[in-house]
Amino acid sequence: MKGWSLKDTKGFKGAESRGPTADLVIAIDGPSGVGKTTVAKLVAERLGLRAVSTGALYRAVALHFLRRGLNPEDLDEVREGLGNLEIWQEYTDGHIRTFLNGEDVTEELDTVEVSDMASRVAAIKEVREFLLDVQRRLAEGGAVVEGRDIGTVVLPDADVKFFLDATTGERAKRRYEQLRAEGEDISYEDALRDVKERDIRDSAREVAPLKRAADAIYIDTTHMTVEEVVNRILKILKEVVP
Repeated sequence: MKGWSLKDTKGFKGAESRGPTADLVIAIDGPSGVGKTTVAKLVAERLGLRAVSTGALYRAVALHFLRRGLNPEDLDEVREGLGNLEIWQEYTDGHIRTFLNGEDVTEELDTVEVSDMASRVAAIKEVREFLLDVQRRLAEGGAVVEGRDIGTVVLPDADVKFFLDATTGERAKRRYEQLRAEGEDISYEDALRDVKERDIRDSAREVAPLKRAADAIYIDTTHMTVEEVVNRILKILKEVVP
């Protein structure tokens, strides 16, 4: 199977552009390492929509906590960390840029340390409430929004919902290859452990746990290339969107 890289999708066959698509809102949920961000970017590009990575928003909060040495288990410190905190995203030329208090921190968000902290802060009710309005505002006017609880909590009225999945081993492989390509010193075993731990935290948390929305279209991507997933989504959209 090809690695999940944006370069693999240039000129891919089978998906025709719909062009600008009014205010269509598409939700893409799924577990860690399944490739949601890559797919969301490409689907958004083909439809002339904005792409939103909610995972990056949580990682920005995590980076903020790490920088300030805040304990996510101390509610007073959590509230302190969220005070005067501004997080935003911009989508330009196929790239999602995430800003923390006006600083572009996109390149700092994909480390193992930030990822681990993100999974911890994502379980905190106050953090999820803080980001809920941000996510909904980013989706206004049409967007492809990816995350863990988009179809169930953030955008329950999204026009079309997808749930991407893959085996734990395949997701760990994708995570490992992504981090290695970005210069992270990580083993496959470390990536596998990280994916398993995040699955447990994401599914077991009391607030907005990871789960498939009842009306979400399920796609098992284990044996699919990224362009095949994008093609499948575009084909479904042509069938279900007027």
